[in-house]
Amino acid sequence: MNYDIFFDQQLILEDDLVRIEPLEEKHFDLLLPTALEKEIWLFTIQKINTSEDFRKYFNTALDEKQNKKSYPFAYYNKITKQYVGSTRYGNIDFGNKRLEIGWTWLYPKMHGTGFNKHCKLLLLSYAFEQLQLNRVELKTSHLNLKSQKAMLKIGAVREGVFRNHIVNEDGSIRHSHFFSFIKEEWPAIKNSIFKELVTSWK
Repeated sequence: MNYDIFFDQQLILEDDLVRIEPLEEKHFDLLLPTALEKEIWLFTIQKINTSEDFRKYFNTALDEKQNKKSYPFAYYNKITKQYVGSTRYGNIDFGNKRLEIGWTWLYPKMHGTGFNKHCKLLLLSYAFEQLQLNRVELKTSHLNLKSQKAMLKIGAVREGVFRNHIVNEDGSIRHSHFFSFIKEEWPAIKNSIFKELVTSWK
């Protein structure tokens, strides 16, 4: 993989349910109704209450891509034909062959449907098999027990807690729970936890 061109490519990942496509200005209006679902932001650093809040958040994502810090995506549901969320490859460190999958949010009614599992398979497969990375990180708030459970369910290993890690936008303190996948473990995880989805690709 030529990492020099990574941020300039139109990276699209998809299967029969999901299309993960590069976040662009056109997605602002398409994602705004979902972004205004307050349930999404209960445990996040930033809170989105208005379209102006989302504009700030959205522009930060685009700026990070321009500055080669992250690669943000929009989630599209092929069945409902709707844009339903967003995620990023962030904290990208190609020198040490690692990145983080995070800043993920999804329309609340999609929770528990398997949509997120499809997305994670696509993102993890590309990270390990195309980018040839050694490590993919995930993290979440100590308060977000649902997210922690979901990470464990897809095979991520809980590594520990960074105490007093982040000051949230409202001034509260967040302890971050860190999880990871590593390249040596990925094939077994893919062929067990994601087996039914991998089979459907063939």
